[in-house]
Amino acid sequence: MATEKKYDGFSEEERTAMKQRALELKADRKPTSKKAATERQALLDTIAGLPDDEKAIAQRVHEIVSEHATDLLPKTWYGMPAWARDGKVVVFVKHASKFKMRYTEVGFTEDAHLDDGVIWPTVFAVTTMTEAVEKELTALVSRVG
Repeated sequence: MATEKKYDGFSEEERTAMKQRALELKADRKPTSKKAATERQALLDTIAGLPDDEKAIAQRVHEIVSEHATDLLPKTWYGMPAWARDGKVVVFVKHASKFKMRYTEVGFTEDAHLDDGVIWPTVFAVTTMTEAVEKELTALVSRVG
């Protein structure tokens, strides 16, 4: 009578393959990957092309996100500066000149997880970057979950 082998999960080869794939996916998310570098440059080019007042806001948001939410990767989203986690936009800057608006908006998508009770703001109108605005945005970006 042949002995029946009990299945205890994934084989050693399967586990090795999964670990390799996880490393590949992780490498794709690193800021040094080619795609990430291209997306970062697109964000910087978008910011550089903004009118001075909007550029100051977008550049400072970029600095805040880069310092306080290091897991978010820069990219563009509908031609706007944005920062994403796992391909999903979390923070964005909707520049006024693109949409013929009175003010620039700094927004947070639902993937930011800024939930606070039963109602909370997700988009902020910014007309100029002040110390108070920087402080508020830094606090929000630091909370991004």
